[in-house]
Amino acid sequence: MSDTNTASIPVQDAGVVPSRRPTPAGNVPPTDTTARSSAIMAAGTLVSRILGLVRVALLATAIGTAGAVSDLFPAANNLPTYIFLMVAGGVFNAVLVPQIIRASQQEDRGSDFVSRLMTLSVIVLFILTLLITLAAPFLADLLTNVSGDALALTTVFAYWCLPQIFFYGLYSIIGQVLNANGSFGPYMWAPVVNNIVSIGFLIAFIVMLGAERTTGHTPDTWTPTHTLLLAGGTTLGIVIQAVVLIVPLRRLHLGLRPRFGWRGVGLGKTGRLASITIVTMLIGNGLYMINQWVATIATEARTDLPDDVYIAGLTNLDIGSLVYVLPHSVIALSLATVMFNRLAAAHSQGDVETTKETLSLGMRTIGVATVFGAAALLALAAPLGMVFSGGIRAGGALNALIITLLAVGAPFLSANFFLNRVFYAAEDAITPLKIQLILSVTGVALALTASLFEPALIVPMLALSFTLGNIVAVVVSHVFLVRKIGGYGAGHIYDVHVRLTVAGLIAAAFGAGLLWFFGAYQPDGFVWQSVGSAVVVLLVAGPLMAAVYIGMLKVLRITELSDFLAPLLSRFARR
Repeated sequence: MSDTNTASIPVQDAGVVPSRRPTPAGNVPPTDTTARSSAIMAAGTLVSRILGLVRVALLATAIGTAGAVSDLFPAANNLPTYIFLMVAGGVFNAVLVPQIIRASQQEDRGSDFVSRLMTLSVIVLFILTLLITLAAPFLADLLTNVSGDALALTTVFAYWCLPQIFFYGLYSIIGQVLNANGSFGPYMWAPVVNNIVSIGFLIAFIVMLGAERTTGHTPDTWTPTHTLLLAGGTTLGIVIQAVVLIVPLRRLHLGLRPRFGWRGVGLGKTGRLASITIVTMLIGNGLYMINQWVATIATEARTDLPDDVYIAGLTNLDIGSLVYVLPHSVIALSLATVMFNRLAAAHSQGDVETTKETLSLGMRTIGVATVFGAAALLALAAPLGMVFSGGIRAGGALNALIITLLAVGAPFLSANFFLNRVFYAAEDAITPLKIQLILSVTGVALALTASLFEPALIVPMLALSFTLGNIVAVVVSHVFLVRKIGGYGAGHIYDVHVRLTVAGLIAAAFGAGLLWFFGAYQPDGFVWQSVGSAVVVLLVAGPLMAAVYIGMLKVLRITELSDFLAPLLSRFARR
């Protein structure tokens, strides 16, 4: 997710973006080092995302996607992510990275600076987490529209989940230190451990307490054992995700230890930049909370519906958001992270032309992946929705609807993310704040408009507002960026994306034909029979769509395909 909020729901382990020691500006094409770094991070992110999808599928199996408890746990479990991003995420992500990189180039490799920074961070995070956890009843009531037993259970979940804030922060600051010292793997692979732990607890939940499809969990039948396995297992995963990074941190031999003097070490500038970034994140992530508040209007309305009537709620929105950001998380995030170093190096040398070249190359190369991602999401929404339905057809259909509405915005999400890297590479926190104000006003207006619809349409309209928000974000960021660095070849970028879209539409049409063959457009078709049948369709249709897409890229002579494949091909060649 971008630090500039485009109204997409954040995912568990994608809230911060690692950077690394700047490399010399100049040639834009990826070097072997860049390729290796990108491949390591992409591989870690890919495995984490796959396991994350398994975790979400198991969560849907455990508590469903449109049941009495389905939205209550996500409503509480989203809170630590939102709050961390609001008060600290942007600081760790965009402000501290340049400071840590500069410190790592000193004679002591940044030992003194990082020791003081980590000491201060741990103290602030602990106090913040303690206060917020004590406020769990207030937050659960303020940020959801549920009431009665549903609110009481949401509050219990919040008590268990809010301590995650401390460990999100610890994971982030240690990860940035590792990346600044050239250790990229641990930060991107630690979420894999988190997902494994969560998956284990969810399997135990299903085996011991039953799946939603057969048991039908409700607040009335919920027990402390349910809470321990669901909320306790999730929080334990976050704890371990942070703690495992201590091992590679110690291997850096930086001599880190608690230091409590913070004057005269450069934290003053960090604090000034941080204050601006915190305001930006408060505004942006406040919109997330408004979206959740609106979505839970539909959750509350479910209590008055017949048992055989289903409407989309918060869980369906979360699942749709998780699926549609997958191309961004696996490809765009990794590539943007590596290219951020080139942008930062170019800025430090005053090399505007290299900044423009890097930006143009990044936008075009990322588009190769994200445009296909959007096409695949559109064509394969039905089996994707069914995979995360817990085997309940109505839930799968609701998921598919949300994925379809979000799909078009996927390329714009990644484009906006990369555009904003230019500002952060220049340590410009003011411009993102201006952009965020515009986007937040737009997002709040769209969210409140969605709340005016009947409950069955609220979440679909929210999904549509996310897509519109992503499009608006690209336009706004482009305008501000042109004012800052001038033209950067937007016409060339647009031309490439038009041809990418043609290739994507042809691949999507081919995929739609395959889905017709598998009965996706019939209520009792093969796709809707089970989670397993949906997986089979994805395994067949996905690779065939990719082959058609790549073939069309070659026909349309889109050379960016080579730039996109270069890191992967060079990695295999070295083997």
